[in-house]
Amino acid sequence: MHTPEDRRIRHVVIVGGGSAGWMSAAALSRAVGTACRITLVESEEIGTVGVGEATIPPIRLFNQMLGIDEAEFLRRTQGSCKLGIEFVNWGAEGHRYFHPFGPHGLAFDLAPLHQHWLRHRHTPGVAGLDEHSMAWNLARRARFERPSGDPRSVMSTFDYAYHFDAGLYARFLRELSESRGVQRLEGRITGTRLRGHDGFVEAVQLADGRSVEGDLFIDCSGFRGLLIEEALHTGYEDWRHWLPCDRAMAMPCASAGPLLPYTRSTARAAGWQWRIPLQHRTGNGYVYCSQYISDDEAAATLKSHLDGEALGEPRPLRFVTGRRKQLWHRNVVAVGLASGFMEPLESTSLHLVQSGLSRLLALWPDRDFDPLVTAEYNRIGVQEFERIRDFLVLHYKLNAQRSGLNQPLWRYCAEMAIPETLQYKMAHFRRYGRLVSDGPDLFGAASWLAVHIGQLHWPERHDPMVDLRPLDGASVLQRQRAAMAQAAEAQPTHAAFLQRHAPAAPVARV
Repeated sequence: MHTPEDRRIRHVVIVGGGSAGWMSAAALSRAVGTACRITLVESEEIGTVGVGEATIPPIRLFNQMLGIDEAEFLRRTQGSCKLGIEFVNWGAEGHRYFHPFGPHGLAFDLAPLHQHWLRHRHTPGVAGLDEHSMAWNLARRARFERPSGDPRSVMSTFDYAYHFDAGLYARFLRELSESRGVQRLEGRITGTRLRGHDGFVEAVQLADGRSVEGDLFIDCSGFRGLLIEEALHTGYEDWRHWLPCDRAMAMPCASAGPLLPYTRSTARAAGWQWRIPLQHRTGNGYVYCSQYISDDEAAATLKSHLDGEALGEPRPLRFVTGRRKQLWHRNVVAVGLASGFMEPLESTSLHLVQSGLSRLLALWPDRDFDPLVTAEYNRIGVQEFERIRDFLVLHYKLNAQRSGLNQPLWRYCAEMAIPETLQYKMAHFRRYGRLVSDGPDLFGAASWLAVHIGQLHWPERHDPMVDLRPLDGASVLQRQRAAMAQAAEAQPTHAAFLQRHAPAAPVARV
């Protein structure tokens, strides 16, 4: 009887550490156990981007898949909870809106709730859209509790994610991965050896002369793309004509005021500033376009807009928004910044790591590396990148359309042509307030609605179906809003919640 040759992957080599590398190691070791070797190569000489990270709700599923206890995770990473993002000066100077995790209100009709709100928004007693979000009712009061499992309760209508220190997260995942058999090699990679007959990566060579061979290579080497680009010359699709910011300054400061359960994004003359509250400090950064502001001016702008005492000097980052032309090429899968970069306006960085790993596990190869498998991985990954891109471009385009904005970056954004896929979605919303999609979208209807309305992109009219519905939508909206306010007032503060469930140890000042 003929025994087929064993074509299983025997050895996975992860190039680079940081969040992407150790997330990869943790996910793969959880999935395959000891059935194949996993080696991670990183060098202490090479720093990681590792600033405070803001995330979106799927990170909770990733941690659960790894078997991580939420309280331990929050303690170990100085983590806090996140109900959404507050946008300041986007849409109009001094204007604020909230992008919540979760819908606006409890659905009560065949027609979407926001269509009833559009019809009645000028009716006395009907508040702004944000007021119909449970996430915002909690966030604005600096309160937090986990969602209810009762779908009849307004406390079931929101979701949450985390803020945490990315360096501490990587350290936590390293311990977890090594306990599950992942081998870490300290060393700086100086070369890559390719197979002669097909150009696949055969091994990476270290500065001390060692050679690390593998079947499947995960490139987590950051913007450089040590394998995916320098070795395989995969190519890069540059999206700076749509997302022109190409630099950032990151800087921590001491915590000040209540511990807020949300990220804040503030539009500035040449970009926007982030604020990420952790238990032990606040992370800050200014994402900007170098064509319109110098690095020194950006650093000065960031320093002058901190809530608390600076805990370090601004750290510069340079990037090109876009993606690799292939996310999986030959036997190399690019993960994290090696696969592409989407600026952190909607906190998608770690999600793209997570989704790339989930896709890899769903399309796990053997040593034949069937091109059909690789093509499907790339097809789904490219769609995800492009749909996130369109959502980010929406923020820039709508902000640029606000009246009286005479700053060069925003003038450019007002005049730039946008992707046809985004133009189509915007046209549907402008006509009837409808939220259309061409397939699975990381950011669903509630997210698109929050940005459209938050940045004052008003539909010409509401959905005609609402006029045929025999409901007093205004009264339902008022009752829901009152119930949300009452429920929010009954919850603990965010700081009290963390102190009770996941207090992190104080961090010594150096």
